[in-house]
Amino acid sequence: MKRLSVFVFALVCLVLGSNAQEATSWRGTSGSGIYTVDKLLPQWPAEGPRIIWSFDKLGQGFSSPALANNKIYINGMVDSIATLFVLDLNGKEIQQFKYGKEFAASYPGTRSTPIIAGDLAYLLTGNGKLTCLSLKSGNPVWEKDFMTDFDGINITWGYTESVLIDGDKLFCTPGGKNNNVMALNRLTGETIWNCTGLGETSAYCTPLLVKLPNRQLLVTHTSAHVLGIDATSGKMLWSFAHPNQWAVHPNTPIYHDGGLFVFSGYGQGGEKLKLSADGSSVSKEWEIKSFDSRMGGAVLIDGFLFGSGDKDRSWQCVDWKTGEQKYASTEVGKGVTIAANKKLIGYSERGELFMADADPSAFKVISKAKVTLGSEQHWAHPVIHNGVLYLRHGNVLIAYQISE
Repeated sequence: MKRLSVFVFALVCLVLGSNAQEATSWRGTSGSGIYTVDKLLPQWPAEGPRIIWSFDKLGQGFSSPALANNKIYINGMVDSIATLFVLDLNGKEIQQFKYGKEFAASYPGTRSTPIIAGDLAYLLTGNGKLTCLSLKSGNPVWEKDFMTDFDGINITWGYTESVLIDGDKLFCTPGGKNNNVMALNRLTGETIWNCTGLGETSAYCTPLLVKLPNRQLLVTHTSAHVLGIDATSGKMLWSFAHPNQWAVHPNTPIYHDGGLFVFSGYGQGGEKLKLSADGSSVSKEWEIKSFDSRMGGAVLIDGFLFGSGDKDRSWQCVDWKTGEQKYASTEVGKGVTIAANKKLIGYSERGELFMADADPSAFKVISKAKVTLGSEQHWAHPVIHNGVLYLRHGNVLIAYQISE
């Protein structure tokens, strides 16, 4: 009997251990959009970085790939159905899983990037169906519907957040009057807490988890406000008004050294907030209307913010401490910003892929190429893993070699 008990205990530990792997996240570590590359190419060939391979059967979508378990996980809409594709690192399809009807109205296709934790995938459709999928069996472990289960109301262009996982908690924003922002047990789907927030709808935003000395703070946008919520209890600690014309706030806020930068498009711009020491309140330090990225994010490098505007349309650098704009350039079209080794990697809405110096004195493009594969809008955020840049353009995933 003792041996059996030990065996059962070991088996349970093994099963739990397989699901305890740290989860992937939207825009890399802590959602920062900043990656590290061994031997990053100092510049690209004239025709652009070498394409190692491409996969052209993704269907419609704007989501990014997630890399885990030495595999690539990326979703797309095929014949109106949300489908998770599992590829090996050479771009060969290994498996695919269907998990529900996808958003097929304005700009049809997948929005939310898969989040992978061990052998579980977390998938959200634009229609608000959240699935925890076993990658071993291909079956749902649990499912929730934001609208029928959590009184959510879908938004103009569909639910878009990539859910955030910390330990066994999964954070999401159904946008209901009662279940406005929620923490679920990621293994069972059971509610840990629900926060009524301000009762506003969801706003396309993937949340940020700020780990302070005495508190974990969840920060996210709803339709007209930024919310600060105690991540342990679900208590809303503060709200900050940040509306824009269409209630579209896809950019995850940026946190650094007690400061929180929130920003969105349509001319709303960005505002730097100062968090109190315990995270229970905020005050505004400065604002800049021109830094109004609609959905392209931004990166913070050595005390300077880099990104592009929306109405302003220029690529900009802004001093983190003062809010002073250091430069503005329209050399390339507005778009998505990530970084590697203190180099900016940009992907414009015109299909320009470029590398530039993260230099506050001027916008200095080192290399530029045109993305010719794929379809529809150039909106997906690129991902870097082991010296390879993965870029999704509609139905195609492209792998570029950006390291020596």
